[in-house]
Amino acid sequence: MVRVMGFPGNVLADGEKVVRSLHPHALTMLGPTILAAVLTAIAGVVAWVTPDDAGGNRLQWIAVIGAVLLALPLVLVPFLRWRTTHYVLTSHRVMVRKGILSKSGKDITLSKITDVSFRQSLLDRIIRSGTLTIESAGDSADELLRNVPRSDEVQQLINRLIDVDSTRRAAGANG
Repeated sequence: MVRVMGFPGNVLADGEKVVRSLHPHALTMLGPTILAAVLTAIAGVVAWVTPDDAGGNRLQWIAVIGAVLLALPLVLVPFLRWRTTHYVLTSHRVMVRKGILSKSGKDITLSKITDVSFRQSLLDRIIRSGTLTIESAGDSADELLRNVPRSDEVQQLINRLIDVDSTRRAAGANG
């Protein structure tokens, strides 16, 4: 089985090609990374300043266990959420996959996309990231792709893919 950036090749249709595969911007992990460093530093300081006796060892263990218990939801879960979020643009559709233990996914065929827009805050502009909103025909809600690296470029890429897909479909319909 061929794998492309975390996606099995068997989810692609005949002739469909992955154009770009993305995770949310890596700087979304800056906060959890800093928190991991702070928790490690606090546990290290507690281990360094406490005496090496039964009471001090108890405090050291409490500090380490506390740091680990805080790190699980505040560091590990955001990292796993970042790592398991995939935005894949293909020659036929936009695929979104999310989830750590339970998974969710959405495929939006290019022919069903009615509008693609992006939004960037000042910080997003500085780090070259943003949120894409993909509107599609039908009853489903808009799809928000958050923290997309180079969101303005990705928006333009999706628009180009829509044009190419439309031309391909028209050529196929005409014989």
